[in-house]
Amino acid sequence: MEPHAAPILSLQNVSRTFPGSVALLVDVNLEIWPGEFVYFTGPSGSGKTTLLKLLYRVVTPESGRLLFCGKDITDLEPSSVPYLRRNMGVIFQHFNLIDWMTVEENVVLPLEILGIDDRTARERVSAVLEKVGLGGYEKFVVGKLSGGEQQRVAAARAAVARPPVILADEPTGNLDQAAASSVISLLEEFAADGTAVVVATHDELLLASRPHRTMAIMGGKLVDVDYEHSARHKKVIEALEAA
Repeated sequence: MEPHAAPILSLQNVSRTFPGSVALLVDVNLEIWPGEFVYFTGPSGSGKTTLLKLLYRVVTPESGRLLFCGKDITDLEPSSVPYLRRNMGVIFQHFNLIDWMTVEENVVLPLEILGIDDRTARERVSAVLEKVGLGGYEKFVVGKLSGGEQQRVAAARAAVARPPVILADEPTGNLDQAAASSVISLLEEFAADGTAVVVATHDELLLASRPHRTMAIMGGKLVDVDYEHSARHKKVIEALEAA
């Protein structure tokens, strides 16, 4: 991997609370570099989704700074937020696909927003669908696909514009184990190509079976966890082997 002057994403002393003065994130510091695969984990309500929303500016920090590719986006003007998001790929837990549209029509949307010409757009859509194992599915209506296939469409849509980062919120939460493993394999391939991949999950089976850098949200703090060598990881692996 070629060296970069700045991380793709950087959080510097970021804090965020919600109604009721619940402190979800307190003085969070984090750097994510090209090609990194990072898990955010913690129980429901710990702040995983909020952290992702901070990264693509659905919410803003109450204090601290957010940087994207070295540029401060903390106080970005609302009119500039859509441009920021065009440079990020996002995979939502419930896919957020348009059910009545075809696979091709869903995946090409980011390229249409970017103003990519039709020929280049078709080539990119075809290439990314081959990569996610959906070559030949271009004209299939998304609403008629299985959950695993729909998640692959969501992954293709997130990656088609070749963004420097893909953010995924519980991308395996609605899938069986085989489909979940397949989606993570795709995200690992994107990371291997140099894309930073950030996955929010509370799935211990996923953390144990497909280990990567893991950051746990504990009491509002982001803690670097060596999950792969923890006692908890050993128990989950033993349970998997015994199943």
